[in-house]
Amino acid sequence: MPDLQHKRILLGITGGVAAYKAAELTRLLVKAGAEVRVAMSAAATQFVTPLTFQALSGKPVLTQLWDTDVDNGMAHIEFTRGADAVLIAPASADFIARLVHGLADDLLSTLCLARACPLLVAPAMNRQMWENPATQRNIHQLRVDGVALLGPSAGEQACGETGLGRMLEPAQLLAGLSAHFQPKLLAGLRVLVSAGPTLEMIDPVRALTNISSGKMGYAVARAAHEAGAAVTLVSGATCLDAPLGVTRLSVTSAEDMAQAVESVVGDVDIFISVAAVADYRPATRATQKIKKSEHTLTLDLIPNKDILQKIADRADAPFCVGFAAETDNLLEHGEAKRQRKHLPLLVVNRAQDALGSDDNELLLLDDAGNHWLPRAGKLVLARQLIAHIARLYLQKTRGNHAAPN
Repeated sequence: MPDLQHKRILLGITGGVAAYKAAELTRLLVKAGAEVRVAMSAAATQFVTPLTFQALSGKPVLTQLWDTDVDNGMAHIEFTRGADAVLIAPASADFIARLVHGLADDLLSTLCLARACPLLVAPAMNRQMWENPATQRNIHQLRVDGVALLGPSAGEQACGETGLGRMLEPAQLLAGLSAHFQPKLLAGLRVLVSAGPTLEMIDPVRALTNISSGKMGYAVARAAHEAGAAVTLVSGATCLDAPLGVTRLSVTSAEDMAQAVESVVGDVDIFISVAAVADYRPATRATQKIKKSEHTLTLDLIPNKDILQKIADRADAPFCVGFAAETDNLLEHGEAKRQRKHLPLLVVNRAQDALGSDDNELLLLDDAGNHWLPRAGKLVLARQLIAHIARLYLQKTRGNHAAPN
Protein backbone atom coordinates (compact mmCIF):
# COMPACT_ATOMS: atom_id res chain seq x y z
CA MET A 1 0.00 0.00 0.00
CA PRO A 2 2.31 2.78 -1.27
CA ASP A 3 0.10 5.61 0.05
CA LEU A 4 1.07 4.61 3.61
CA GLN A 5 4.77 4.33 2.83
CA HIS A 6 6.78 6.43 5.31
CA LYS A 7 3.63 7.80 6.97
CA ARG A 8 4.06 8.41 10.68
CA ILE A 9 1.08 6.93 12.49
CA LEU A 10 0.43 7.23 16.20
CA LEU A 11 -1.78 4.26 17.08
CA GLY A 12 -3.72 4.73 20.29
CA ILE A 13 -5.22 1.70 22.05
CA THR A 14 -7.87 1.94 24.77
CA GLY A 15 -9.37 -0.72 27.02
CA GLY A 16 -11.58 -3.31 25.37
CA VAL A 17 -11.59 -6.86 24.07
CA ALA A 18 -11.01 -5.52 20.55
CA ALA A 19 -7.51 -4.45 21.64
CA TYR A 20 -6.29 -7.81 20.35
CA LYS A 21 -7.15 -6.68 16.80
CA ALA A 22 -4.81 -3.72 17.21
CA ALA A 23 -1.88 -6.13 17.19
CA GLU A 24 -2.74 -7.29 13.67
CA LEU A 25 -3.39 -3.69 12.65
CA THR A 26 0.09 -2.75 13.84
CA ARG A 27 1.59 -5.57 11.79
CA LEU A 28 -0.32 -4.50 8.68
CA LEU A 29 0.71 -0.86 9.08
CA VAL A 30 4.37 -1.78 9.40
CA LYS A 31 4.07 -4.11 6.40
CA ALA A 32 2.56 -1.22 4.42
CA GLY A 33 5.66 0.84 5.14
CA ALA A 34 4.26 3.10 7.86
CA GLU A 35 6.28 4.19 10.87
CA VAL A 36 4.10 3.21 13.83
CA ARG A 37 4.29 4.46 17.39
CA VAL A 38 1.86 2.87 19.86
CA ALA A 39 0.33 4.61 22.89
CA MET A 40 -1.80 2.63 25.32
CA SER A 41 -4.19 3.59 28.07
CA ALA A 42 -3.81 1.85 31.43
CA ALA A 43 -6.97 -0.15 30.72
CA ALA A 44 -5.60 -1.33 27.36
CA THR A 45 -2.59 -2.93 29.05
CA GLN A 46 -5.00 -5.22 30.91
CA PHE A 47 -6.02 -6.82 27.61
CA VAL A 48 -2.74 -6.92 25.62
CA THR A 49 0.71 -6.29 26.97
CA PRO A 50 2.84 -3.37 25.73
CA LEU A 51 5.58 -5.88 24.89
CA THR A 52 3.41 -7.28 22.09
CA PHE A 53 3.17 -3.90 20.40
CA GLN A 54 6.81 -3.13 20.97
CA ALA A 55 7.74 -6.33 19.15
CA LEU A 56 5.37 -5.57 16.27
CA SER A 57 6.18 -1.88 15.85
CA GLY A 58 9.89 -2.06 16.69
CA LYS A 59 9.54 0.90 19.06
CA PRO A 60 8.92 1.29 22.79
CA VAL A 61 5.25 1.63 23.68
CA LEU A 62 4.05 4.88 25.27
CA THR A 63 2.05 4.48 28.46
CA GLN A 64 3.17 7.15 30.93
CA LEU A 65 2.41 10.85 30.83
CA TRP A 66 5.52 11.61 32.83
CA ASP A 67 8.03 9.94 30.52
CA THR A 68 11.53 10.74 31.79
CA ASP A 69 13.06 9.56 28.50
CA VAL A 70 11.74 12.68 26.77
CA ASP A 71 14.28 15.47 27.13
CA ASN A 72 11.81 18.31 27.64
CA GLY A 73 9.45 16.24 29.78
CA MET A 74 6.53 16.97 27.44
CA ALA A 75 5.65 13.58 26.05
CA HIS A 76 2.12 14.69 25.19
CA ILE A 77 3.50 17.20 22.70
CA GLU A 78 6.71 15.48 21.65
CA PHE A 79 5.07 12.32 20.32
CA THR A 80 2.59 14.08 18.03
CA ARG A 81 5.20 16.29 16.38
CA GLY A 82 5.69 15.08 12.83
CA ALA A 83 2.84 12.56 13.00
CA ASP A 84 0.68 12.31 9.87
CA ALA A 85 -2.32 10.96 11.76
CA VAL A 86 -3.50 9.65 15.12
CA LEU A 87 -5.69 6.54 14.97
CA ILE A 88 -7.48 5.32 18.09
CA ALA A 89 -8.38 1.64 17.66
CA PRO A 90 -10.19 0.47 19.63
CA ALA A 91 -11.87 3.60 20.97
CA SER A 92 -14.04 2.74 23.97
CA ALA A 93 -17.23 4.60 24.88
CA ASP A 94 -15.40 6.11 27.85
CA PHE A 95 -12.50 7.38 25.76
CA ILE A 96 -14.84 8.85 23.14
CA ALA A 97 -16.65 10.77 25.90
CA ARG A 98 -13.34 12.07 27.21
CA LEU A 99 -12.31 13.17 23.72
CA VAL A 100 -15.53 15.13 23.30
CA HIS A 101 -15.07 16.95 26.60
CA GLY A 102 -11.36 17.59 26.17
CA LEU A 103 -10.27 15.63 29.24
CA ALA A 104 -6.55 14.98 29.45
CA ASP A 105 -5.57 13.02 32.56
CA ASP A 106 -3.37 10.36 30.96
CA LEU A 107 -0.86 10.19 28.12
CA LEU A 108 -3.21 9.02 25.35
CA SER A 109 -5.97 11.55 26.02
CA THR A 110 -3.38 14.32 26.34
CA LEU A 111 -1.76 13.30 23.06
CA CYS A 112 -5.13 13.63 21.33
CA LEU A 113 -5.79 17.05 22.84
CA ALA A 114 -2.33 18.38 21.98
CA ARG A 115 -2.11 16.88 18.49
CA ALA A 116 -1.48 18.96 15.37
CA CYS A 117 -2.57 16.28 12.89
CA PRO A 118 -5.82 14.53 11.88
CA LEU A 119 -7.55 12.22 14.36
CA LEU A 120 -9.33 9.01 13.32
CA VAL A 121 -11.40 6.94 15.73
CA ALA A 122 -12.52 3.29 15.47
CA PRO A 123 -15.32 2.77 18.02
CA ALA A 124 -15.63 -0.58 19.79
CA MET A 125 -18.27 -1.31 22.42
CA ASN A 126 -21.37 -3.29 23.33
CA ARG A 127 -24.35 -2.53 21.09
CA GLN A 128 -26.36 -1.05 23.97
CA MET A 129 -23.48 1.29 24.81
CA TRP A 130 -23.27 2.28 21.16
CA GLU A 131 -27.02 2.94 20.93
CA ASN A 132 -27.12 4.92 24.18
CA PRO A 133 -28.17 8.55 23.50
CA ALA A 134 -25.11 9.84 25.34
CA THR A 135 -22.78 7.90 23.04
CA GLN A 136 -24.67 9.04 19.95
CA ARG A 137 -24.40 12.67 21.10
CA ASN A 138 -20.67 12.19 21.55
CA ILE A 139 -20.28 10.60 18.12
CA HIS A 140 -22.17 13.51 16.55
CA GLN A 141 -19.88 15.97 18.31
CA LEU A 142 -16.77 14.17 17.11
CA ARG A 143 -17.97 14.53 13.54
CA VAL A 144 -18.70 18.23 14.12
CA ASP A 145 -15.17 18.59 15.49
CA GLY A 146 -13.72 17.10 12.30
CA VAL A 147 -12.77 13.71 13.73
CA ALA A 148 -13.02 10.86 11.19
CA LEU A 149 -15.07 7.84 12.27
CA LEU A 150 -14.09 4.38 11.03
CA GLY A 151 -17.00 2.07 11.81
CA PRO A 152 -18.30 0.48 13.82
CA SER A 153 -19.64 -2.62 12.10
CA ALA A 154 -22.42 -5.00 13.09
CA GLY A 155 -21.94 -8.57 14.20
CA GLU A 156 -21.35 -10.88 17.12
CA GLN A 157 -19.84 -9.26 20.19
CA ALA A 158 -17.79 -10.59 23.08
CA CYS A 159 -20.77 -10.17 25.40
CA GLY A 160 -22.72 -12.68 23.31
CA GLU A 161 -25.04 -10.12 21.75
CA THR A 162 -25.25 -9.13 18.09
CA GLY A 163 -25.49 -5.63 16.69
CA LEU A 164 -23.61 -2.42 15.93
CA GLY A 165 -20.53 -1.75 17.99
CA ARG A 166 -17.89 -4.17 16.70
CA MET A 167 -14.59 -2.59 15.76
CA LEU A 168 -13.79 -2.89 12.07
CA GLU A 169 -11.36 -5.63 11.13
CA PRO A 170 -7.67 -4.64 10.83
CA ALA A 171 -7.71 -4.80 7.01
CA GLN A 172 -10.74 -2.49 6.94
CA LEU A 173 -9.04 -0.03 9.28
CA LEU A 174 -5.95 -0.11 7.07
CA ALA A 175 -8.15 0.70 4.06
CA GLY A 176 -9.87 3.50 5.97
CA LEU A 177 -6.56 5.04 6.97
CA SER A 178 -5.30 4.74 3.40
CA ALA A 179 -8.48 6.46 2.15
CA HIS A 180 -7.88 9.33 4.56
CA PHE A 181 -4.72 10.31 2.70
CA GLN A 182 -6.34 10.37 -0.75
CA PRO A 183 -7.19 13.77 -2.31
CA LYS A 184 -10.93 14.53 -2.07
CA LEU A 185 -11.45 15.24 -5.77
CA LEU A 186 -15.13 14.22 -5.69
CA ALA A 187 -16.08 15.72 -2.34
CA GLY A 188 -19.81 16.36 -2.12
CA LEU A 189 -20.66 14.38 -5.26
CA ARG A 190 -22.79 11.24 -5.59
CA VAL A 191 -21.40 8.40 -7.68
CA LEU A 192 -23.10 5.24 -8.93
CA VAL A 193 -20.90 2.30 -9.97
CA SER A 194 -22.02 -0.97 -11.53
CA ALA A 195 -19.71 -3.96 -11.22
CA GLY A 196 -19.40 -7.69 -11.61
CA PRO A 197 -21.04 -10.19 -13.96
CA THR A 198 -24.72 -10.90 -14.42
CA LEU A 199 -26.28 -14.36 -14.35
CA GLU A 200 -28.93 -15.14 -16.94
CA MET A 201 -30.71 -18.24 -15.66
CA ILE A 202 -31.43 -21.12 -18.05
CA ASP A 203 -33.06 -23.29 -15.40
CA PRO A 204 -32.85 -23.30 -11.57
CA VAL A 205 -29.24 -24.60 -11.60
CA ARG A 206 -27.68 -23.33 -14.85
CA ALA A 207 -26.91 -19.86 -16.12
CA LEU A 208 -25.22 -17.88 -18.87
CA THR A 209 -22.51 -15.61 -17.48
CA ASN A 210 -18.94 -14.42 -18.03
CA ILE A 211 -15.65 -14.62 -16.13
CA SER A 212 -15.69 -11.10 -14.72
CA SER A 213 -14.51 -11.08 -11.08
CA GLY A 214 -15.80 -7.60 -10.29
CA LYS A 215 -12.37 -6.51 -9.02
CA MET A 216 -12.08 -3.47 -11.30
CA GLY A 217 -15.57 -2.19 -10.49
CA TYR A 218 -15.04 -2.64 -6.76
CA ALA A 219 -11.70 -0.82 -7.01
CA VAL A 220 -13.43 2.06 -8.83
CA ALA A 221 -16.13 2.22 -6.14
CA ARG A 222 -13.48 2.28 -3.42
CA ALA A 223 -11.45 4.96 -5.20
CA ALA A 224 -14.54 7.13 -5.68
CA HIS A 225 -15.35 6.85 -1.97
CA GLU A 226 -11.74 7.67 -1.08
CA ALA A 227 -12.09 10.77 -3.26
CA GLY A 228 -14.92 12.00 -1.03
CA ALA A 229 -17.98 10.87 -2.99
CA ALA A 230 -21.07 9.17 -1.61
CA VAL A 231 -20.95 5.90 -3.55
CA THR A 232 -23.62 3.35 -4.40
CA LEU A 233 -22.39 0.08 -5.91
CA VAL A 234 -24.79 -2.09 -7.92
CA SER A 235 -23.09 -5.45 -8.05
CA GLY A 236 -23.63 -8.77 -9.73
CA ALA A 237 -22.54 -11.99 -8.01
CA THR A 238 -18.94 -11.77 -6.75
CA CYS A 239 -16.88 -13.09 -3.83
CA LEU A 240 -15.76 -9.57 -2.90
CA ASP A 241 -16.64 -7.59 0.21
CA ALA A 242 -18.15 -4.17 -0.36
CA PRO A 243 -15.54 -1.42 0.04
CA LEU A 244 -15.63 0.41 3.35
CA GLY A 245 -18.17 3.24 3.29
CA VAL A 246 -19.83 2.11 0.04
CA THR A 247 -23.53 1.18 -0.17
CA ARG A 248 -23.95 -2.04 -2.14
CA LEU A 249 -27.09 -3.22 -3.94
CA SER A 250 -26.74 -6.90 -4.92
CA VAL A 251 -28.39 -8.11 -8.11
CA THR A 252 -28.38 -11.24 -10.26
CA SER A 253 -29.54 -10.70 -13.84
CA ALA A 254 -29.12 -7.89 -16.33
CA GLU A 255 -32.77 -6.96 -15.80
CA ASP A 256 -32.20 -6.83 -12.03
CA MET A 257 -29.19 -4.59 -12.58
CA ALA A 258 -31.12 -2.29 -14.93
CA GLN A 259 -33.90 -1.87 -12.38
CA ALA A 260 -31.45 -1.20 -9.53
CA VAL A 261 -29.49 1.36 -11.57
CA GLU A 262 -32.65 3.14 -12.71
CA SER A 263 -33.96 3.29 -9.15
CA VAL A 264 -31.04 5.42 -7.93
CA VAL A 265 -29.48 7.06 -10.99
CA GLY A 266 -31.76 10.09 -10.83
CA ASP A 267 -30.02 11.20 -7.65
CA VAL A 268 -26.38 10.84 -8.73
CA ASP A 269 -23.87 13.12 -10.42
CA ILE A 270 -21.67 10.47 -12.04
CA PHE A 271 -22.47 6.97 -13.33
CA ILE A 272 -19.53 4.63 -13.96
CA SER A 273 -20.66 1.47 -15.75
CA VAL A 274 -17.99 -1.15 -15.09
CA ALA A 275 -20.25 -4.22 -14.91
CA ALA A 276 -19.84 -7.02 -17.43
CA VAL A 277 -23.52 -7.23 -18.32
CA ALA A 278 -24.56 -10.25 -20.39
CA ASP A 279 -25.56 -9.20 -23.89
CA TYR A 280 -28.20 -11.96 -24.16
CA ARG A 281 -30.55 -13.98 -21.97
CA PRO A 282 -32.61 -17.12 -22.65
CA ALA A 283 -35.98 -16.34 -24.20
CA THR A 284 -37.57 -18.72 -21.70
CA ARG A 285 -36.39 -20.03 -18.34
CA ALA A 286 -37.18 -23.60 -17.43
CA THR A 287 -38.86 -23.96 -14.06
CA GLN A 288 -37.33 -27.41 -13.51
CA LYS A 289 -33.81 -28.65 -14.13
CA ILE A 290 -33.32 -29.58 -17.77
CA LYS A 291 -32.31 -33.22 -17.87
CA LYS A 292 -29.21 -34.19 -19.79
CA SER A 293 -29.82 -36.18 -22.95
CA GLU A 294 -28.01 -37.27 -26.09
CA HIS A 295 -29.77 -34.61 -28.11
CA THR A 296 -28.43 -31.16 -28.85
CA LEU A 297 -29.81 -28.52 -26.52
CA THR A 298 -30.83 -25.39 -28.40
CA LEU A 299 -31.36 -22.09 -26.60
CA ASP A 300 -33.19 -19.12 -28.05
CA LEU A 301 -31.42 -15.97 -26.85
CA ILE A 302 -32.79 -12.45 -26.84
CA PRO A 303 -30.76 -9.28 -26.28
CA ASN A 304 -30.66 -7.58 -22.90
CA LYS A 305 -31.25 -3.85 -22.74
CA ASP A 306 -28.17 -1.66 -22.90
CA ILE A 307 -28.18 -0.15 -19.40
CA LEU A 308 -25.51 2.47 -20.05
CA GLN A 309 -27.09 3.59 -23.33
CA LYS A 310 -30.49 3.99 -21.67
CA ILE A 311 -29.00 6.11 -18.86
CA ALA A 312 -26.88 8.20 -21.23
CA ASP A 313 -29.97 8.98 -23.33
CA ARG A 314 -31.93 10.39 -20.39
CA ALA A 315 -32.72 14.10 -20.44
CA ASP A 316 -31.35 14.31 -16.89
CA ALA A 317 -28.42 11.98 -17.53
CA PRO A 318 -25.53 12.11 -15.07
CA PHE A 319 -21.93 12.27 -16.28
CA CYS A 320 -21.62 8.79 -17.80
CA VAL A 321 -18.45 6.71 -18.01
CA GLY A 322 -18.47 3.39 -19.86
CA PHE A 323 -16.16 0.37 -19.82
CA ALA A 324 -15.47 -1.86 -22.81
CA ALA A 325 -13.68 -5.21 -22.81
CA GLU A 326 -12.21 -5.84 -26.26
CA THR A 327 -9.95 -8.58 -27.58
CA ASP A 328 -8.45 -6.63 -30.50
CA ASN A 329 -8.36 -3.17 -32.12
CA LEU A 330 -8.99 -1.48 -28.76
CA LEU A 331 -8.77 2.08 -30.03
CA GLU A 332 -10.94 1.52 -33.11
CA HIS A 333 -13.65 -0.50 -31.40
CA GLY A 334 -13.59 1.63 -28.28
CA GLU A 335 -13.93 4.98 -30.03
CA ALA A 336 -16.74 3.63 -32.19
CA LYS A 337 -18.60 2.55 -29.08
CA ARG A 338 -17.97 5.89 -27.36
CA GLN A 339 -19.34 7.83 -30.33
CA ARG A 340 -22.33 5.52 -30.70
CA LYS A 341 -23.30 5.95 -27.05
CA HIS A 342 -22.39 9.67 -26.89
CA LEU A 343 -20.17 9.20 -23.84
CA PRO A 344 -17.73 11.82 -22.53
CA LEU A 345 -15.38 9.00 -21.44
CA LEU A 346 -14.98 5.34 -22.33
CA VAL A 347 -12.45 3.04 -20.64
CA VAL A 348 -11.14 0.16 -22.74
CA ASN A 349 -9.19 -2.89 -21.60
CA ARG A 350 -8.09 -6.14 -23.21
CA ALA A 351 -10.51 -8.80 -22.06
CA GLN A 352 -7.95 -11.60 -22.11
CA ASP A 353 -5.63 -9.62 -19.81
CA ALA A 354 -8.15 -8.00 -17.50
CA LEU A 355 -10.90 -10.44 -16.56
CA GLY A 356 -10.21 -12.03 -13.18
CA SER A 357 -6.72 -10.57 -12.79
CA ASP A 358 -5.41 -8.35 -9.99
CA ASP A 359 -3.77 -5.87 -12.34
CA ASN A 360 -4.69 -4.28 -15.64
CA GLU A 361 -3.89 -1.55 -18.15
CA LEU A 362 -6.46 0.91 -19.41
CA LEU A 363 -7.05 3.03 -22.50
CA LEU A 364 -9.09 6.14 -21.74
CA LEU A 365 -10.98 7.69 -24.67
CA ASP A 366 -12.49 11.17 -24.43
CA ASP A 367 -13.01 14.24 -26.59
CA ALA A 368 -9.34 15.20 -26.13
CA GLY A 369 -8.06 11.91 -27.53
CA ASN A 370 -6.71 8.74 -25.95
CA HIS A 371 -4.70 8.27 -22.78
CA TRP A 372 -2.89 5.07 -21.72
CA LEU A 373 -2.71 4.05 -18.10
CA PRO A 374 0.15 1.50 -17.93
CA ARG A 375 -0.21 -1.84 -16.20
CA ALA A 376 -0.63 -1.59 -12.45
CA GLY A 377 -2.79 -2.92 -9.65
CA LYS A 378 -6.48 -2.29 -10.19
CA LEU A 379 -6.79 0.05 -7.18
CA VAL A 380 -3.88 2.14 -8.48
CA LEU A 381 -5.57 2.36 -11.89
CA ALA A 382 -8.94 3.12 -10.29
CA ARG A 383 -7.47 6.08 -8.43
CA GLN A 384 -5.91 7.38 -11.64
CA LEU A 385 -9.21 6.92 -13.44
CA ILE A 386 -11.15 8.77 -10.72
CA ALA A 387 -8.69 11.67 -10.97
CA HIS A 388 -9.31 11.79 -14.74
CA ILE A 389 -13.08 11.64 -14.26
CA ALA A 390 -12.89 14.45 -11.70
CA ARG A 391 -11.03 16.68 -14.18
CA LEU A 392 -13.54 16.01 -16.96
CA TYR A 393 -16.52 16.47 -14.67
CA LEU A 394 -15.26 19.79 -13.35
CA GLN A 395 -14.46 20.98 -16.87
CA LYS A 396 -18.04 20.21 -17.84
CA THR A 397 -19.70 21.77 -14.81
CA ARG A 398 -17.36 24.67 -14.03
CA GLY A 399 -16.27 25.97 -17.36
CA ASN A 400 -13.00 24.19 -18.08
CA HIS A 401 -11.42 24.70 -14.65
CA ALA A 402 -8.97 22.00 -13.61
CA ALA A 403 -9.73 19.78 -10.64
CA PRO A 404 -7.93 20.66 -7.39
CA ASN A 405 -4.97 18.56 -6.27
